[in-house]
Amino acid sequence: MSKGPKKINVGVLSLHNSRETKAILNSVDALGHDSTWIRRENVEIVIEGKEVKIKPDVDIVVNRLLLTKMEQPTEGFGLASVFSKVKPILNPPEACITAIHKFAAATLLAREGIPVPDALLALDHRRLNKKKERFGQTAVYKTTIGTNGGGTWRVEKENKINPQVGQREAFLQEFVNSGQERNSDLRVYVVGGKVIGSMNRYAPKGDWRTNVSLGGEIENAEKTLTKELEDISVKTAEVLGLDYAGIDIVEGEDGWKVLEANPTAGFRGLYRATGICVAPYIAELAITRAGGTIEHEMVEKLSSKFDDSNPSSVPRKKVFEFEENINIVDYITEVVVRGTRGYENVEAKADTGAARTSIGMKLAARIGAGPIRDTALVRTGNEKEGRARPLVDIVVGIRGTQHTITASIEDRRHMDYQIILGRDILQHYQIRVR
Repeated sequence: MSKGPKKINVGVLSLHNSRETKAILNSVDALGHDSTWIRRENVEIVIEGKEVKIKPDVDIVVNRLLLTKMEQPTEGFGLASVFSKVKPILNPPEACITAIHKFAAATLLAREGIPVPDALLALDHRRLNKKKERFGQTAVYKTTIGTNGGGTWRVEKENKINPQVGQREAFLQEFVNSGQERNSDLRVYVVGGKVIGSMNRYAPKGDWRTNVSLGGEIENAEKTLTKELEDISVKTAEVLGLDYAGIDIVEGEDGWKVLEANPTAGFRGLYRATGICVAPYIAELAITRAGGTIEHEMVEKLSSKFDDSNPSSVPRKKVFEFEENINIVDYITEVVVRGTRGYENVEAKADTGAARTSIGMKLAARIGAGPIRDTALVRTGNEKEGRARPLVDIVVGIRGTQHTITASIEDRRHMDYQIILGRDILQHYQIRVR
């Protein structure tokens, strides 16, 4: 009696509830194989003598850990490394840790002849400020690890900066200006050495960052994508050792340059721009890499839909408990607030009536909030006209989740709380009033 095709169990390692994770799991199921969501509830690793036993037991792992959003990325790196020592894995942890460190990635790409913006990393603030003139009037100031546009600022030559933002190193990078009225870049998604789709991203009004999460506009880049750009994108993923990635490229006066490669790039924006869902292609790569077979026509058919419904592999009764635990914030809660000079642990008050988070001027000065990006007219109490307040980027950490937001500075010397959490942060939480 002949056996049918080998059925592969694909595990997706993801401790967060993202739509992309669900779409990959659903794609595995739709392709006729088994999916397993590797999450906190079902992970168990036992060392007995020379033997390592891992649960859940899968044939291959798709690494979707968001290392950039972890307070300590090495913890996630260690977890993924354990799985990689026992099972084949897409996006090996070593490749991901290099890719998320923007300066390390740029160094490797430059050595391999891939064009990247000029950059400077200096651990001493005097050396960093002395050398920044080489970038001209405007430069980009970045934390070495960041995501969704967080930890990225545009600074002028006269701005004094620190080599650290909170607990993370920061560096300077050439500001690549395409000369367009709105800043733009190109996101190319590569899976298994092939370009799946691409989109142009345009910065929202009042900002220069193009991230979709910040409100950037998108469009299909089918006409923009040339053979040269495809080759650059594929080679970038190959050099960094990534099986799948979102490659960000920007055009300047002297040609195209790779800004970064994101091993866990979201692809909902790409789907909206192109009508192509990346998830089935990642599922296909995992299945075939583990020795399974599927018809590629099925993959192309599935890619026309973004299925982010709850996968069959989710423990139904535990999903709500898991989401509830990470999405509740107290009316008064302790947060970590970071600037370019340092960080502090403070108590913050939730205010659903405030659209924007605000920070006291003394606290802002101590942590080095800034540079000032703009001003906003803010009305409080019975004020009719309001007052102009400076706006600065800060990083607010709540139970390990970091939010990079633009906060207003106000005089809160006579107030009980130096941070007021506005809807820009509270939209991600439920408020528990005790």
